[in-house]
Amino acid sequence: MTTKRILKSIFPAVYGLIVYATIRLLQDTETGFHFWVRPMLLTSMEIVLSIVVGYLNIYMINRVCNLNDQRQSAYKLTSSLLWREILTVALLNTITVNLFFTPLTAFTGDGLSWADLASINVVPLLYTLIYYGVIRSGRFLTAYVQHQLLVEKLTTDQLETELKFLKAQYHPHFLFNALNTIYFQMDDDVPGAKKSTELLSSLLRYQLYDQQQQVSVRQELEYLENYIQLQKIRASKKMRLTINFDEKLADQQVYPLLLLPLVENAFKYAGGKYVIDIVAKATADGILFKVYNDIPGQIKPSDNYGGIGLENLKRRLHLLYPGKHRLVAGAHENSYIAELELKF
Repeated sequence: MTTKRILKSIFPAVYGLIVYATIRLLQDTETGFHFWVRPMLLTSMEIVLSIVVGYLNIYMINRVCNLNDQRQSAYKLTSSLLWREILTVALLNTITVNLFFTPLTAFTGDGLSWADLASINVVPLLYTLIYYGVIRSGRFLTAYVQHQLLVEKLTTDQLETELKFLKAQYHPHFLFNALNTIYFQMDDDVPGAKKSTELLSSLLRYQLYDQQQQVSVRQELEYLENYIQLQKIRASKKMRLTINFDEKLADQQVYPLLLLPLVENAFKYAGGKYVIDIVAKATADGILFKVYNDIPGQIKPSDNYGGIGLENLKRRLHLLYPGKHRLVAGAHENSYIAELELKF
């Protein structure tokens, strides 16, 4: 038996003795009498009954609280139910005390006086209400904490479900483009088609990992390099692509697939002089990722982020980096610039 269980089992006895000692102290102070000069048998009977009443009171208080908590969570107890519970506890205490002590006091010593009756009822009731207040407060606190944990768990589960849904939406568009590229390579460039298949396999393997877990920036940038290689195969030969990844970016942790939509958007809108610049550099407390691409003069992409991929990116950033990200994107003359800053 653990120390906690031992203390819990003997507490009602201590509680009963404290109540008895308080009653005797009040009565002896008033009368000038000393209870230890009374017959030992009478004192022993009173002590034993006090211990019994202590166990009964503690049991009844916990029983009443348990019954109400089973009907309704302690966190949601209304004031009317609470007052009813307090009155029930007080009534049960009064019945128990008078059932044991009133007859004993009436048929021993000087009989039952109004002072005796007041002490027998008021002192135990006071201790009962104090104990009840402590117990109910503890139950309120426990129920509140459990409620908050449940709310957080439900919120976390909901966010994880939403994140998985958002991640899954990347696959169809990306997979369609990659398979389309491989399809056209099969006729004229079988070795190239094999290489593209290897790249696609590597990309899909990365995307199938648990995307709720963070990865190193190095892994994310390697993924982007493979993606860019696959996109270059189907891109115009006029394209001038520049990639500059800061060597300081290595083991810093970041959520995956957040940079992909910006690169994907650049290849999608590339035109004009077909210039694409992709830069990733370390900042004092995170990473700055910048993508520049020329666009056809006759096409003006919206300054607002449109398309499912970029809308998903905004939502994922809001969920994964609340207050720790900055996303700026828009058209400037014949170019489109997107900047994403993440703070670790």
